[in-house]
Amino acid sequence: MEFRIPIDQWADFIINYLRINYRSFFRSISGVIESFVSGFEGLLLVVPVIIVVAIVVAIAWKMAGRGVALFSLAGFLLLLSMNLWDQTARTLALVLTSTVIALAIGIPLGILASRSDPTERIIRPILDLMQTMPIFVYLLPAVMFFGIGPVPAVIATVVFAMPPAIRLTNLGIRQVPAEMTEASIAFGSTPMQMLTKVQLPLALPSIMAGVNQCIMLSLSMAVIASMIGAGGLGAVVYRAITRLEIGSGFEGGLAVVIIAIILDRITQSVGKGTTRKVN
Repeated sequence: MEFRIPIDQWADFIINYLRINYRSFFRSISGVIESFVSGFEGLLLVVPVIIVVAIVVAIAWKMAGRGVALFSLAGFLLLLSMNLWDQTARTLALVLTSTVIALAIGIPLGILASRSDPTERIIRPILDLMQTMPIFVYLLPAVMFFGIGPVPAVIATVVFAMPPAIRLTNLGIRQVPAEMTEASIAFGSTPMQMLTKVQLPLALPSIMAGVNQCIMLSLSMAVIASMIGAGGLGAVVYRAITRLEIGSGFEGGLAVVIIAIILDRITQSVGKGTTRKVN
């Protein structure tokens, strides 16, 4: 008789148990996430697109310089010429919601891991699992708990995008010179004062690198999330794949690339700016 550990049965039992007994809990979470996505998307669509473009270009100019600002302007004009602004707004809403949730959970966990070696040892294998598990495995329980739509896409994206925020926050705080922490203790700083006034400011470049990676990973989920009804630019690409529409797929993919480059350059410049201030 062949020995086999029934991991699949255990997983099915846990998922079904949670889905049946905590239905109201998952519905409340779904309502909160959906309101965030709808709020971000509504804001982007209510505000005239010219104002949105002007704000993004101004931020890019201030943070990253003239070159990124000009690229942002040209990129948004290209998006508008392809009539993809509504889909872009949907994708940005999903990315913003996922990033906010991932950072709200990830940065505190990174701080906790940096202050406790046992906590770091517990969190590390969990992060390894989150980063190496195929993303489609996350989609199955997310759909069972939250149904089809943007909510399971956000949940799966958060799980996929959160590990860099935890790892880089933990790394940045641990790399703060011991002399700085010892000096703050000598001057009578409390643990909270040492964290907020010494460790976090010095670790900010590393934390911003985690924010950058979190945004990029969230955006990379756009096409996969469209498979469970998330919509946005990913839906344009996915529809083109199913219909073998090469041109339409290229337009959707190009739009994702434009948004990714703009967000990447702006967040990278923030990290570089904090590095210069620290130095």
